[in-house]
Amino acid sequence: MTSRAEPGDDRRGPDLSAIMSERRQLINLGYRLLGSLADAEDVVQETYARWYAMSAQERQAIESPGAWLMTVASRICLNLLGSARARRETYVGDWIPEPLPEPTEWITDSSGAGGIDPAERVTLDESVTMAFLVVLDAMTPAERVAFVLHDVFRYPFGEVAEIVGRTPAACRQLASSARRRVRTAQTPAGPSAGQAGIVRRFRAAWQAKDIDALIGLLDPDATATADGGGLAVTHLLPIVGGERIAHAYAEIARVSGHRTTFLECTVNGLPGLVARQDGAVATVFAFEIVGDRIRHIWAVRNPEKLRPWRIG
Repeated sequence: MTSRAEPGDDRRGPDLSAIMSERRQLINLGYRLLGSLADAEDVVQETYARWYAMSAQERQAIESPGAWLMTVASRICLNLLGSARARRETYVGDWIPEPLPEPTEWITDSSGAGGIDPAERVTLDESVTMAFLVVLDAMTPAERVAFVLHDVFRYPFGEVAEIVGRTPAACRQLASSARRRVRTAQTPAGPSAGQAGIVRRFRAAWQAKDIDALIGLLDPDATATADGGGLAVTHLLPIVGGERIAHAYAEIARVSGHRTTFLECTVNGLPGLVARQDGAVATVFAFEIVGDRIRHIWAVRNPEKLRPWRIG
């Protein structure tokens, strides 16, 4: 898990480099809380805007600027999580968290130009796997914030309480409830190398339209969920059952034909696939693998969520 940063104490007022050095920590927080890199970047921008909206004297009076920035960012995220539920009522199909490639494969500059800024990276660990983020998304906003701040960023419940607006005891209960959700949903994952082999065999069987081989790689109760957001053609409802998924994916391969190529890649820290059509990224696939079978497939086709994959 990500360890909590210890901000410095400079009563003369932190310089720009000291303040901007907190950016990576803020991006990490925002992505885990919101499941969207774009939203996380917006939160960081708003957080810095509030910092520089204060007078120099007000900024100098803050003993721990890093803690102040994290507190403000957390509260902004909490407000956004509260409104996100209403927005998703009008979302077309299922909403899946925005997938992330390896840090060395992407930059967040929307222009797609320039080098990789370490301050823009999201640290990839077990708290950003797609399966983990999907569980987080099912939590209440208060549960999610309390759990992420305490269990991922190691904030004491006293500080979490100030951010969430609850008592420390209430925050402890929120985190405990969230922890139970995670434990119930999570299953032991095998070594990454083993998972990569299964994804590789799935890719080969899919391209060959080998339904029997696909069925052999899928858990009988597997689920495939797609997110097009109304901006890309996809299955609106999850496909349940390994055999149904195998037939559906074989049909996708037949229809897409030679226009589509599949590349193995890292998605949120685990082996995944990218589908390119006519040279452009069209779909990113994340997998949950239990034992030697695929239990869940998440296919993100919403182009607004594929910005980090458009590499210059």
